[in-house]
Amino acid sequence: MSRFTSVPDIPQGNIDEWQYRVLDSLKQNVELLTGTRNETDEASLALTRSSITTKPPGAPQFQALNARGAGFTISGVQVPSYDDYTALIRDVNSLAQDVASLRATVTTLINQLRGS
Repeated sequence: MSRFTSVPDIPQGNIDEWQYRVLDSLKQNVELLTGTRNETDEASLALTRSSITTKPPGAPQFQALNARGAGFTISGVQVPSYDDYTALIRDVNSLAQDVASLRATVTTLINQLRGS
């Protein structure tokens, strides 16, 4: 988690009223962004690098298409070969697993960005 130092109080003497208001607004905004203003819902809290803990997805399982469209023509109908058909099933399963992994990573990242 990120660490921030507190912002000191603004001196009320020797500055104009408008300067005090500007500095006070800046101080309040910094405190909201750093979470040091005791905002109960932390809706204003800034997102920092340390608040994202999602690990990148692993290496994809799908590297290349193995199915080549090889087959036979039987009575005018094209039928894939058994080897090509099983290669296609493996390709689709690898892609489905990669998509599931990416989806889980994106869902986790979205939840962390939302703060849930």
